[in-house]
Amino acid sequence: MTPLDLAIVVPVFNERGNVPLLVAALDAALASIAWEAIFVDDDSPDGTADVARAIARHDPRIRVIQRIGRRGLSSACIEGMCATAAPLVAVIDGDLQHDETLLPRMAAALTADPALDLVIGSRFVAGGGTGAWDADRVAKSALATRLSRRVLKADLSDPMSGFFMIRGEVVRRVVPRLSGIGFKILLDILTAAPQPLKFVELPYVFRTRAVGESKLDHVVALEYLIALYDRMFGRVVPVRFVMFSAIGAAGAIVHLAALGLLLELGAGFIAATIVATVAAMTFNFFLNNHLTYRDRRLRGPRALLDGWVSFCAVCSVGAVANVGVAAFLYDVRGGAWALPALAGIAVGAVWNFALSSRFTWGRYGRKRSA
Repeated sequence: MTPLDLAIVVPVFNERGNVPLLVAALDAALASIAWEAIFVDDDSPDGTADVARAIARHDPRIRVIQRIGRRGLSSACIEGMCATAAPLVAVIDGDLQHDETLLPRMAAALTADPALDLVIGSRFVAGGGTGAWDADRVAKSALATRLSRRVLKADLSDPMSGFFMIRGEVVRRVVPRLSGIGFKILLDILTAAPQPLKFVELPYVFRTRAVGESKLDHVVALEYLIALYDRMFGRVVPVRFVMFSAIGAAGAIVHLAALGLLLELGAGFIAATIVATVAAMTFNFFLNNHLTYRDRRLRGPRALLDGWVSFCAVCSVGAVANVGVAAFLYDVRGGAWALPALAGIAVGAVWNFALSSRFTWGRYGRKRSA
């Protein structure tokens, strides 16, 4: 049996039309290399994993990891990279926008220089290009690149690249330090490495997607900013807690707006407060489900209902803790109200975050939604 040289990790979601095309392209590009491709599918509703399995039944070089209850490009890449024994591991998108014909040159560069850790496909070195990108997307990419250089330990032209090849031993050394947040695994690897990684960049031209729909949206952009925050400040204040608290602050505004509206309409104060509280909790639940816990997102009517009930129960107890701590400190300090109020809010926020992480998105988020 020929020893395995290279594993290509392909994170996919709703890419059933591109899977056979990519396999054929890899077969043509890697004729002289012993390779395997690992498709890591986040339980695509279009049956992407089934298409890959159908090919794998006839081609042992194709493997499939179907993730249930987990989402995210970076974490998918991590699982795929850890699932192979190949000495070299490449990451390439499943949409055919990366140039698979560059893979042999990447492998050759790593084989020729034992001190080299990483080869990066770059759109911004001589010979590379962004293809059919419009001016708006070029400007957004340039801004993201400038932001990423604030946390990088290396100066490279395309830190936003999702196309690279790395030594398997380097991956296994860095993995315990990776955050797995967002969609730019390369940035995660470069910033997590305890020592600067030695790399080279090779040019390629970014292609236009021919099949399927782009995954770029406002949530992906937010995940990128979250990943940068996590690398800069995450060890001090966890990024999930920051997001949870920010949404909680927005929920307070919803609460006050709803309360004011109901009082204007003639509702009694107690009834208006109850309705406003439920409205704020509902707002917080759905926004946290969409953003803070996107990788554990609850789906389906039953899972959402169970999660909402759990979240409201947790936050109700948190409200009691908030009031109790604030009242105790208010009595101790003899009438000074600001510090006791802030302490109560802090205790309530920590309580809500800890318990909802465990009982709302921890308990239900790991199950497949009904």
